Amino acid sequence: MSKIIDIKRAASLIKDGDTVVWTTAGLCGFAEAMAAALEARFLETGAPRDLTLAHSCGCGDGKTRGMNHLGHAGLVKRLISGHTGQAPRMGELIRENRIEGYLLPQGVLAHLWRHIAGKKPGVLSRVGLGTFVDPHLEGGKANAAAEEDLVKRVELEGEEWLLYRTFPVDVAVIRATTADERGNLSLEREAIFLEQLSMAQAAKNSGGIVIAQVEYLARQGSLHPQRVKVPGDLVDYVVVAEPEQHMQTMATVYNPALSGDLKVPLDGIQALPLDPRKIIARRAAMELVPGGVVNLGIGMPEGVASVAAEEGVSDLMTLTTELGTYGGVPASGGDFATSYNAEAIIDHGYQFDFYDGGGLDVCFLGLAQTDHEGNLNVSKFGDKVVGPGGFINISQNARKVVFCGTFTNGGEVAVEESGRLAIRQEGHRRKFVQRVDQITFSGRYAQETGKPVLFVTERCVFELIDGEVTLTEVAPGIDIERDILAAMDFVPRIADELREMPAGLFRPEWGGLRAHLTDD
Repeated sequence: MSKIIDIKRAASLIKDGDTVVWTTAGLCGFAEAMAAALEARFLETGAPRDLTLAHSCGCGDGKTRGMNHLGHAGLVKRLISGHTGQAPRMGELIRENRIEGYLLPQGVLAHLWRHIAGKKPGVLSRVGLGTFVDPHLEGGKANAAAEEDLVKRVELEGEEWLLYRTFPVDVAVIRATTADERGNLSLEREAIFLEQLSMAQAAKNSGGIVIAQVEYLARQGSLHPQRVKVPGDLVDYVVVAEPEQHMQTMATVYNPALSGDLKVPLDGIQALPLDPRKIIARRAAMELVPGGVVNLGIGMPEGVASVAAEEGVSDLMTLTTELGTYGGVPASGGDFATSYNAEAIIDHGYQFDFYDGGGLDVCFLGLAQTDHEGNLNVSKFGDKVVGPGGFINISQNARKVVFCGTFTNGGEVAVEESGRLAIRQEGHRRKFVQRVDQITFSGRYAQETGKPVLFVTERCVFELIDGEVTLTEVAPGIDIERDILAAMDFVPRIADELREMPAGLFRPEWGGLRAHLTDD
């Protein structure tokens, strides 16, 4: 019996009440054709209903693709995810309490599938202690409809841990580049390796089925065994998708430089203009660790890679992404989570083994909302929930954390010819608040573990010292009372030895990063 079936039949295999897990990171590794076919079936027939959907990363393009296909009341009963910000339809269902929403750390979910495969009770981890996924706070429940406790605190060997419970998987929808006639899968055109193998094993050991979406079919036995990432014995059905429903990333159908099939000149990366983003990226880059392993988050921290390339220091450290790339330059925007000219690409779950164990020397993450204790929120704003992604794993376990962002949202800041910063218009939303809407990073936990924590903005730098956000540096031209304290909801501690941010950060040409990092 052939494993190759048409897309409509594949969609018909998913039954009411099934738990369906998906590989994804944006649109990387996502079976878009399968999601579209499942949506079409539901809209035409009203089936299937009451699905539990689970995926570790964000899934979608912020518009209509990805999990947006499945954002229909009745089709979904429960979502278990690391991030739902790229799927606004699904986020709306959570906000309206029309489905149960659970938002858990990306790295925990990346590990959960292999624990399901091994029939273990759950993932035992310290990741999430003191944050909103801790049962002492919210237990990862994103709305009132989410009543089941998926996370519990346990004590082991005199220490507190979190246990993230496993559950059976009925269907794993995974993606690969090529399948042979026996269902062996290779991932040669994929930019990253996700949890294809672990999800397939989880489904099979739960008595479920595995559906693989691919671009190409190959003759049985023609795939090199070292290229096969998922053995055919773990795959029940194969569907072939058109390129537009098999995107390499959110923005790219296929770029050989992202899958390691081509090395491109990196000196062609366009330098950032001299604006607040570049100032923040320059100051943050001063915290790079020569010889170290570095993670760059999405958004503002992406500028650190650009500054490192412009300053000619990319060779001093290894830039990584949580999806498993090492070396090269992490891509940004719609290609985020991939890398140009990566030296190595490993599986998603293995990367979080390394990250969770303290392998990162420094991480650079976004700064959305911070309070006086150094708690930081990137996962919920008012009644809008987006989830933590890999933020909790990365920030909690890196040896140093640098949060990067503008001081307020929506302001107008200019760099004068004299190299002084001028606030033309204050932002419409404050980031330094009395109390964050949700704790995605625990300042108290960081203080207990002795982790250096910095908050880098275009007009000043704060550090977490003795449990308090402390002002340590101010940009030239900035008045502390008018431009900093008046735009905060709390009064920070002010360091006795308050410094001015380096003047070179505010000049069109800097050229001082290598000397700073190497003491040349």
